[in-house]
Amino acid sequence: MATTGSVGSSFDEASAYRQSFGNLPNKSVYQKVNVKSLMTAAKGVDFENDIRPEINTAFKAGLKAQTTTTGGAGTAGYAMIPVYVDPKIVDLTRKYTPLVEVIPRVTNLGMYADYNQITAKGGAFTAPEDGALSETSTTYDRQSTQIKFLYAVGRVTGPSQAAQPSYVLMGMNPSGATGGFSDQNGSNAMQQEVIVKARELRELEENLIINGNSGSDATQFSGIVTLMGATNTVDKNTAALDLDDFNTAAQNAFDDGGRPNFAVGSSGAFTDTLNLLTQKVGYMQAATEVEWGFTAIKINTIVGQIPLIPSMFLSNVSGSKAIYMLDLSVVEMRVLQDMTYEELAKTNDSRKFMMKIYECFIIRAPSYCASITEISA
Repeated sequence: MATTGSVGSSFDEASAYRQSFGNLPNKSVYQKVNVKSLMTAAKGVDFENDIRPEINTAFKAGLKAQTTTTGGAGTAGYAMIPVYVDPKIVDLTRKYTPLVEVIPRVTNLGMYADYNQITAKGGAFTAPEDGALSETSTTYDRQSTQIKFLYAVGRVTGPSQAAQPSYVLMGMNPSGATGGFSDQNGSNAMQQEVIVKARELRELEENLIINGNSGSDATQFSGIVTLMGATNTVDKNTAALDLDDFNTAAQNAFDDGGRPNFAVGSSGAFTDTLNLLTQKVGYMQAATEVEWGFTAIKINTIVGQIPLIPSMFLSNVSGSKAIYMLDLSVVEMRVLQDMTYEELAKTNDSRKFMMKIYECFIIRAPSYCASITEISA
């Protein structure tokens, strides 16, 4: 039983009593039947000390006085009514990061990703019986790509840690798993900030995989657009996409020894492709869920079916849309250190931290890949 007026009580008996009876003392008889009136049928029932009308009037007066603005303006204009904030926070800037998951991640020793290429073989030959046997030379070339450093830094003040309730970050996935978005619970301000910064880091990584250019910014590693350049490119020169372009691009890679098995394009180029397939009866391949967990459409080419997925980091400007067909056997993320959380020096009443990745992106053989570029609307 709750104690009247006690601190922390969930029920105030006195308050509930006053709500019904006002200042009327406890145990007061406020309505009683006049027994004598029951003996006279013609008179009807009479009551003694019936003050119910007064009680009802006082109760109604109290209700009329209590409005949404009672007590002054207050937060959001209503002093007595709490603000009920939706616990889900929507990220209007979110972006899919499929390539972070699709591209193989390979451990790397040292500050450079080094690998060798055979650029020319002397070749085998035919000869007459017991003819001269002269050796032929093979030409090798060393490629070296520097590891680059990606950071996301956050800070949460002490009062924020103490006061902020739990929130759910709608459609967040700090690991980038399956490229999709699942709700993530930030049980306090610190956890919420860590989730957001982790997502920022993944989005930066995805952008660099596609658009990174170490030539224009030495802190970046070069991505697909830069490394592919004009290699095996079907340049549409601002013309519309055609299904034959896929065959031509795949054939270019095939002739150079490649087997493209994955394609990524701008969302506009993806839609163009889907429309072309829909129009070509007997060629249409329905959208399907590929093994990486992304919705893709499959394109029939000389090297077999190639799944195409859309990217949120490629341009949809007419004349700049593109599709890149990759042979994933020669595409790698070389990782010196994967995503790591680290506390930074404490200077004020706050916690500061960083998320970091040390890595670079390489295509061992760009000639094994192909592209369709400068696609118009």
